[in-house]
Amino acid sequence: MELNTLNAISPVDGRYRRACEELALHFSEEALMRYRVMVEVEYFIELCEIPLAELKQVDSAIFPKLRKIYHDFNFLDAQKIKEIEKVTNHDVKAVEYFLKDKFSELGIGDAKEFIHFGLTSQDINNTAIPLSIVEANTIIYLPAIKAVCAKLEQLSLLWWDIPMLARTHGQPASPTMLGKEIYVFHHRIKTQLELLNQISSSAKFGGATGNFNAHVVAYPQIDWITFSDKFIDRLGLKRSAYTTQIEHYDNMAAIFDTLKRINTILTDFSRDMWAYISMNYFSQHVVANEVGSSAMPHKVNPIDFENAEGNFGIANALFEHFAAKLPISRLQRDLTDSTVLRNIGVPYAHTLIGIKSLLKGLNKVSVNEHILHADLDENWAVVAEGIQTILRRAGYPNPYEALKSLTRTGAKINKDVIAKFISELDVAADVKEDLAKLTPFNYTGVQKKTI
Repeated sequence: MELNTLNAISPVDGRYRRACEELALHFSEEALMRYRVMVEVEYFIELCEIPLAELKQVDSAIFPKLRKIYHDFNFLDAQKIKEIEKVTNHDVKAVEYFLKDKFSELGIGDAKEFIHFGLTSQDINNTAIPLSIVEANTIIYLPAIKAVCAKLEQLSLLWWDIPMLARTHGQPASPTMLGKEIYVFHHRIKTQLELLNQISSSAKFGGATGNFNAHVVAYPQIDWITFSDKFIDRLGLKRSAYTTQIEHYDNMAAIFDTLKRINTILTDFSRDMWAYISMNYFSQHVVANEVGSSAMPHKVNPIDFENAEGNFGIANALFEHFAAKLPISRLQRDLTDSTVLRNIGVPYAHTLIGIKSLLKGLNKVSVNEHILHADLDENWAVVAEGIQTILRRAGYPNPYEALKSLTRTGAKINKDVIAKFISELDVAADVKEDLAKLTPFNYTGVQKKTI
């Protein structure tokens, strides 16, 4: 069977392929091969620049051609590596043999034994995979999440001064501003992005068990620790100084935990938007020929927010597992991290699908100010907090109890009931004047408008 979007097992490579296919440049098997080739080539160049005595004959003019191997890496190159792997039954060794053939083609076959010199597979994997994450975050994830932040900021500014009934425990509560409630999510995401930016992307690079055993026995005069620190730093990563055969993944787990928290914030927002739409606070623009329900023609379902929520949930289940599992490895090495690392693209894909669905939903909504106004007008009881607070200031006896008696009778509390209550209070005229100014539409407090 030839793989296509209709017979793919995962919807990431099937139904949702168009929404996340750009991630294949970083998380597909072909991409992993390319990153491995990159690390091997750059490491060889770094050895030449020491220079090792045995590599002095390698002219630096060949370096651009070596880098061209991974810059121009393509599907045919990946296929060659897979063919070699059928013989070696080892994916990283297949990359090494692929490069040896390339070196021979470039006329530097005499130096090919310094490909992968002194290294173990995890020196390559634990450098290649963090590189893929850094580039995927930089090129794809961060622009996508920043687009969400920009949209939230835009809507916050547009709706900032629209009063809205708040609901705590699902019940009418002290009024707020619609724009501010949207901005809460912008602020939460921004805070997490600041934390994400502080996490170093770590790589393991230290030989078979992290001690440069082979390097030292071959060239004891070279400071391999300083060499490797500089090499990994030049790649844009930070070398983990103390490791076993593999990276301990603590920083990678921290990255996944932060991405998970951002997805949780977006899930919270998606559910709130779903609720606001169900309350008719927002209308969704009708898309021509789009069907809301197969049975009920009138419906315009909030499917974009529902789809976003579902995808964030799948992503978080995987990020949670990755963050909990990867830092655990028996003694100096077991292979349980291998399958997990090969699936990193999956939660990224569901996250990207969720983000795109969320943005699609936000671009389809418009606020129904008259509904928000009517909701406030139906709930004059929410000014009770403000009234009893002013009465406390004025020294009125038991103000909370007085308002509790008024608002919990079961009778409808409207503008007239509040006005009558205020008029009958035994307080000074200026206090009554302050109380009379209170309405559900202006009892919205204050928030610093930073947008």
